[in-house]
Formats: sequence, structure tokens, C-alpha cells
Amino acid sequence: MIHRFIGTGARLVQQMASQPVTWYSVIKAARGVLTTAQHTLTVFGLSAVAMLALLYQRPELAKRASDFLSPQQSAPAPAVAAATANGATRLAAAHPADAVEIANADAKAAARPTRQQKYVTDWLSRRYRVAGDAANMLVTTAYSTARDIKLDPLLILAVMAIESGLNPFAESPMGAQGLMQVMSKVHSDKFQEVGGSQAALNPVANIHVGARILKDYVTRTGSVEAGLKSYVGAGAIADDSGYGSKVLTEYNRLKQVASGKSVPIYFPPPAAQSAILAQKAANSQPKPDTSVSEAAHGGSEGGETVAGL
Repeated sequence: MIHRFIGTGARLVQQMASQPVTWYSVIKAARGVLTTAQHTLTVFGLSAVAMLALLYQRPELAKRASDFLSPQQSAPAPAVAAATANGATRLAAAHPADAVEIANADAKAAARPTRQQKYVTDWLSRRYRVAGDAANMLVTTAYSTARDIKLDPLLILAVMAIESGLNPFAESPMGAQGLMQVMSKVHSDKFQEVGGSQAALNPVANIHVGARILKDYVTRTGSVEAGLKSYVGAGAIADDSGYGSKVLTEYNRLKQVASGKSVPIYFPPPAAQSAILAQKAANSQPKPDTSVSEAAHGGSEGGETVAGL
């Protein structure tokens, strides 16, 4: 179209040069130029409309075109990250409420249950007969606390299961309270951060405090077994009455559940289990042959009957 416009202009110039200049020829030449310009602009306008429609329907092409036309706007990733961090800092200073809302959104995203947590939640809910939503809250809290203090969440859940059976209102005769059976009078300083000793029956506060006590004992003693012994208050004596064995057994079951394995929810108590094993052993032994004694007993009765007659 541009070439046509140029060619038309050249022909008009040649005609004007070969013919005498009159008002009629000037007007005719001007009309020709205007007509060609009008056609050219029409074609350009239609092309622009078609291009805009294409970019509207294909956003990825629009982005490529924008990046191509404005390459200076694309900054390296580190610079973008730094700018984002600086912007977040300025946002927190200027609008603390918005910053808190963003932080809460990030926390909610991190707290979304994983597949492993779903397995564990379902198994604990069925095994200890706890409502699904309540079990999910306990498992989620255990996992988030474990991330903060660098401890296995399944160990925390195992302690909760053995200590209270996942009952947040459990209390022992000695005064241990809540899910992890924490002595609020002994550890009152640790409860100050979560609302004081009266928060011992708050499930979230109890898990936070109990998990930190457990982590402290494990770190101090150097092993999970010794840490559990100290946690139950048997650190200074030789026997913990089987507490550590119970927790570790439940811990191993939870690890199997978390890996996706099918684990039963009911296990006979140790005494009943021993009785069952003894009964199976007795049943597996061969029975004595009583045919001779039974025959002799029957013959004796027959003899007595005959003698009576």
C-alpha cells in the first residue's frame, strides 16, 4: 500500500511536469493523493483492529509483544526478589494490618494438610474415637509446632496418644493436665508465653509447651529413649514402667501409617496378648490318645451292668 501511494504520487508529478499547470489539474492531483491516503489509513486501521483482537484472544502473545517492546521492564530475578522484600517491608511499616493479613495467608498456605497428615489424622481419629475435625486440628498443630522446634511431629503425636488418648481435658492424680499431661505448676514459666497456667487445658497451648519440654529433654539427654524417660519423670530411676516402650511402639505405628501402609486400629493389651499366644501354643500341641482309657471306662460300666443283672 505504501508503494502504491508512492507510485501514484510519482505519476502525478510526471503528469504535472508534462502538462501545463492549471487549477483543475492541481485539484485533481490533490484529490488523488487524498484518496490514496484515505485508503492507506483505512488498511492500517483495519490491520490494527485485527491485531488488537488477536492479542486480546491470545494473552501470551500480548505478553511477548510487551516484553519485546519494553525489555527494560524485565528485571533479573534477584532484583525482583529484593524489590519485593523491600516493598513488603515498606508495606509492613505503612500498613501493619495488611502485612498481618498477608502473613496469615502465608501461614494458612503452609498449614494445608499434606497427604501424610491426612493418613495420620484418619488413623488417629478412628483409633482414639476422636472427631475428624478435632483430630485434624491436633495433627496440624503438632506438625506446625514440630517445624518450629525441629522435632518429629509423629513423636509428639505418639506422646499425646499414650499420655491422654488425645483427650485435651485429661488430668492425672498428680496434676498433669491436657493432651501431653504437662505439670502446669512445675512449668508455669513456659505457660506464661501462651496465657498462663490456666491455658494448660487449651489444646494448642498444651501441645506447644509439652513439645518444647520434650525437645528440651531429648536434647539434654542425647536420645529419644532417655528424653522420654525424663519426660515421664523417671530420669533418676532405672525403670520407667514401660512408658518409653509404649510411646516408641505407637511412634513406629504412626510412621507406618504416614508412609501409607495399612495399620490396624486395635491392638490387644500386653497381658491379653500373652494369654492369646499361650492359648495358641496350647492348641498347637498334639492331644493325648484317650481311646484306651475311654474303652476301659466303657467296659467297666458294661461289666458292672452285667454283674448287676
